[in-house]
Amino acid sequence: MTPNAASSALSRRSLLASTAVAAAAVAGGLPLLTACGGGQEGRREGATSGKAARKLLPAYVASGVVAPDIPAKNGSAAGFTKAVAPDRLKTSVPKKLGSGGELTVMAPLWGTPPDNGNPYYQAMNQAIGVRTSWQNQDGNTYDEKLGAILASSDIPDVVVVPGWNLNGKIPSAINAKFADLGPYLSGDKVKDYPNLAAVPTDAWQRSLFGGQLRAVPLPASYVTNIAPFYRKDVFDKHGWQPPKTTDEFLAWAKEATDAKGGVWACADMKWTAFNAFGVLNGSDKALWWNLVDGKLVNRVETDAYLEALEWARKLFAAGVVHPDDKAGKTANPAGTRFTAGKLLVYNQDLSDWFGKTSEQRTQNPDFAMAAMDVFTHDGGDPLLWAVQPANIFTFVNKKASEQKIKDFLAVANFCAAPYGTKERLLAEYGVEGTDFTVAKGVPTKTTKGVNEVLGAFDYTGKPAAYVAHPDLPEVTRGMVEWQQRMGAFTRKSSFYGLTVTEPNRWSNLADDFEQLEDDVVRGRKKISDVQQAVSEWKKRGGDELRDWYRGLLDSTGSAK
Repeated sequence: MTPNAASSALSRRSLLASTAVAAAAVAGGLPLLTACGGGQEGRREGATSGKAARKLLPAYVASGVVAPDIPAKNGSAAGFTKAVAPDRLKTSVPKKLGSGGELTVMAPLWGTPPDNGNPYYQAMNQAIGVRTSWQNQDGNTYDEKLGAILASSDIPDVVVVPGWNLNGKIPSAINAKFADLGPYLSGDKVKDYPNLAAVPTDAWQRSLFGGQLRAVPLPASYVTNIAPFYRKDVFDKHGWQPPKTTDEFLAWAKEATDAKGGVWACADMKWTAFNAFGVLNGSDKALWWNLVDGKLVNRVETDAYLEALEWARKLFAAGVVHPDDKAGKTANPAGTRFTAGKLLVYNQDLSDWFGKTSEQRTQNPDFAMAAMDVFTHDGGDPLLWAVQPANIFTFVNKKASEQKIKDFLAVANFCAAPYGTKERLLAEYGVEGTDFTVAKGVPTKTTKGVNEVLGAFDYTGKPAAYVAHPDLPEVTRGMVEWQQRMGAFTRKSSFYGLTVTEPNRWSNLADDFEQLEDDVVRGRKKISDVQQAVSEWKKRGGDELRDWYRGLLDSTGSAK
């Protein structure tokens, strides 16, 4: 069996990237624990870790169903380079755990929602013993829909919440509107759901909201998911070697750019710049804080942050970045220009390695891409920062009956089945002969499968992070080994693994920095404008927020 994309980095970028791959698949306050009293609904700020967390977290029982060809190491995903023939698939859910009841589920979807009666949904419902009714919503505007639903009294039985939507009043609504799953999953109780018991503890830690275990997480590798991809075929043709430093990259980029010929060295490299200069990173703003010499420091206050922006600006100033990136055009994404040979390096979610290679193998047999190891500003080892080990969560309505909660856990347990099982094949590919066909032991989705086996059950459970592309084993190996090499240089910042709910008065304090960063690297603003913005950020609450985070760290501890 061959998942369409790596399960190791389920993020907004990887979800968007997987949508683009579909066509290719056819071809082949005060801290919570010290100050927030009252009922659970009032616990709206802070995080839970240490002894308090240990009482809530499920026991961990590793899965031994199928051994990976490349074991996980340094925070990487596990890798499977070989197909498991359908007649050799194992069973991880020997009996139906569902009661036959109905669940309504709201989830984001990037694409056209399939009909609820499609063969894939029917087969999953039959296998699990639960009748799901999906309310798929446009992923691009999901935060708006989510906010409206949580503000109403008409909340579905089950709701998927991506980590990047945990903004504004949504975290507080989660604490008030969703059920405590601890009575069903904490400690040894999770052993009633063996596939969920095999979910890593770090991922469960992220599911603690308002002092309770409220969600089933989708686990991911904590190694940075942003890779600097390059056209290996073009590099080999010219005898170029991947650069080791930021200066080497700029020198190479000037040599490689041929504006008259319509070829530029790279796209906007801001994300890679942050890694090259050791900037605290990640979409979760709690990861932007780290304890340094006894003081909590935010990434926007560091010299490394400014140096990374300045280097990214130099690329634009030197004319080596594709003009579409400077103009901010999104109709022709960097990945499309990359495969067309219009640019030679871009940074994107690691899952793009499979997506682009799969797409191009029938269109351009000579196409080859790879991921550069993260180069640095000084030629030394990189300093990389761990991303969160889970960033998508699935919740149950607080008003749901005990049976509905158990039915949801039956769905989650089935969907968390590991690679090499009948359950994983069904969840990933659907119905054989309808949604996929098998050739040489490797399943390939049909057009119907591409259009209908997407989203939905993807968000209700996942096993520990893995990459499995037996049809492109060299890509599987490349992805996992890149994670392992980068994982060796990865550190965990002070709030790694914690789901932190900031007080509402400060929750949007840093929202303007991303646009300012983009303006600076494109030459529309100056580094001095960033310094001024940081000064204003401190005055408007940044220093107070620092004190709040420090109090949180002192009272609850770190999850590292």
